[in-house]
Amino acid sequence: MILNFLYERVAIKITDMEVPKTHVEYENKLTVKMFLFQFVNYYSSCFYVAFFKGKFVGYPGDYAYMFGKWRNEECEPGGCLIELTTQLVIVMVGKQVWGNIQEALVPWLRNWWVSRSARNHPESLYSRWEQDHDLQTFSQLGLFYEYLEMVIQFGFITLFVASFPLAPLLALMNNILEVRVDAWKFTTQFRRPVAAKAHSIGAWDEILNMIAVFSVVTNAFIVSFTSDMIPRLVYKYAYHLGTESTMEGYINNSLSIFNISEIPVENRPEEGENPDWFYSSNITTCRYRDYRYPPGHEKQYTHTMQFWHILAAKLAFIIIMEHVVFVVKFFVAWLIPDVPSDVKARTKREHYLIQEYLHDYELEKLKIHEREERARSSPAFMEQLDARALCPRY
Repeated sequence: MILNFLYERVAIKITDMEVPKTHVEYENKLTVKMFLFQFVNYYSSCFYVAFFKGKFVGYPGDYAYMFGKWRNEECEPGGCLIELTTQLVIVMVGKQVWGNIQEALVPWLRNWWVSRSARNHPESLYSRWEQDHDLQTFSQLGLFYEYLEMVIQFGFITLFVASFPLAPLLALMNNILEVRVDAWKFTTQFRRPVAAKAHSIGAWDEILNMIAVFSVVTNAFIVSFTSDMIPRLVYKYAYHLGTESTMEGYINNSLSIFNISEIPVENRPEEGENPDWFYSSNITTCRYRDYRYPPGHEKQYTHTMQFWHILAAKLAFIIIMEHVVFVVKFFVAWLIPDVPSDVKARTKREHYLIQEYLHDYELEKLKIHEREERARSSPAFMEQLDARALCPRY
């Protein structure tokens, strides 16, 4: 929330420095900047958990370090998918609850503070128009923040819906509540806004289309690389035990073996820390989640062929899923037009009536002009002009 407040000030400052020529251009530039800032602010942690956390950690004895000092973070034993779900619940639900409280509480507190002295007077001294004048002013960018909130919410329920299928339901419940909150806010806490026509929703349309296309890619990668669906399917149909396609032995198959004695000395626990299990002769190996050859193999600790089969299956799934979803998306977009047919018919009729009215208006002007020209060129009109010229002026 703090970064959101700072990013908003930065976006407005940068847009003011550009000095846009029109108000529409100012809104479009501010829209793009605000969305990019909030995109990073709200979605960066989710992208990190989904696509980076636990992906570049190495293996025991050769862990990957950032700047040669800090080990890259690993996922919990349950996997990163449940962490992504938890992150989405915290950010999405927390943002919506905080936003509704802020939208309802802040205007009410401001109005209460402004009218604190006038409330002590009777109704006859504190008239209705004075009470309305003390309400909050609806700024020119009032609807801008409403659009921004809806677009950010749309991003949450589309970009990561594969990891949190309940997100659309929570968004629906929030929107039903927010409709009533906004109705109460606009009718009791704000002055009546000045109506203004708008040709479209401006830059928000392209942003929503961009999110819709980008969400197909992110969900395909989440299913492939964050969840365990593809490794499970590859094991079930290619590496299963016995003749039947079952999941028996999957856990043991997904864990690789490492020889404890090969751990570097600087990474070993000190003897004073009571590492009895480490120096015990009964425990010589440990298991970790990866597909690498065991110690003693000629290709020890390198990726097995199963790893490459799983990677190929993941990439194939991404390509197939993207094409199928894109085809369905564009088909639905073609099937359900953005503008209903009756609205298109009314718009065409309105344009036709306007053209007809302009045609009749221009035709009438031409007729009047033609009559005037004929009158000027007639002999009676010229004699009348000569008579007026001979008359004395008083």
